[in-house]
Amino acid sequence: MIGDVVARPGHVAVLERIQDLREQHAVDLAVMNAENLAGGFSVTPQMCEELFAAGIDVMTSGNHIFDKREAAPYIARQPRLLRPANYPEGTPGTGLWVGVARGGERVAVLNLMGRVYMPPTHDSPFAAAERLLAGLDDSVRVRLVDMHAEATSEKVAMAWHLDGRVSAVVGTHTHVQTADERVLPGGTAFITDLGMTGSHSGCIGMEKEGVIARFLGPASARPDHSRGGVRICAALIDVDDATGRAREISRLNLPHES
Repeated sequence: MIGDVVARPGHVAVLERIQDLREQHAVDLAVMNAENLAGGFSVTPQMCEELFAAGIDVMTSGNHIFDKREAAPYIARQPRLLRPANYPEGTPGTGLWVGVARGGERVAVLNLMGRVYMPPTHDSPFAAAERLLAGLDDSVRVRLVDMHAEATSEKVAMAWHLDGRVSAVVGTHTHVQTADERVLPGGTAFITDLGMTGSHSGCIGMEKEGVIARFLGPASARPDHSRGGVRICAALIDVDDATGRAREISRLNLPHES
């Protein structure tokens, strides 16, 4: 599971490395968060299709997914691009994907979004998780959750709430990889934040000068994305297909040079 892929540096890094990473680590399913893909905000159909063709199986997202006009009609027809399941009823797209991984096992990917310090336009992620899990067939044992949230407490709470019922809960959104990866007692792998895949030479993917200017004075133009120091941040999760319990979770934080 790959953390927030930001702008062209992150896009190119995943395009160039995903097949190598899949082969090196025997990856059966590759999931990435795409909400910052297009210049740092939302997606374009062309960029998503390139990444699907390169080896990404499922994309999750978050609060920026609908920032570009073309995202809504695309997400409505592309089931492998998810938006948070707790967006209001009638929002284009879905927060759940169920399919078959390369090893033949059935897999579910759930996309949720927190409410603490986030735009107050969506429902409880805890209620949405209960609804989605209640609708899953018991034969779908491998269940992966992207909890896109600002507050670490909300991400940790979701992991404990779902422990033993899903294979993994990984946090996204804050763009800084945490060092708390573990498997909870019920068999759910957890990390508070996967980190950011993209340029680490600025402020969480954006040019540092523009971000600093916004802190020092009146609101200025939205900063452009930064370009140097590209890294791929992700987590490898080993799951027992028979039980859906995670055996191990390990972080990846890899430098990338095009």
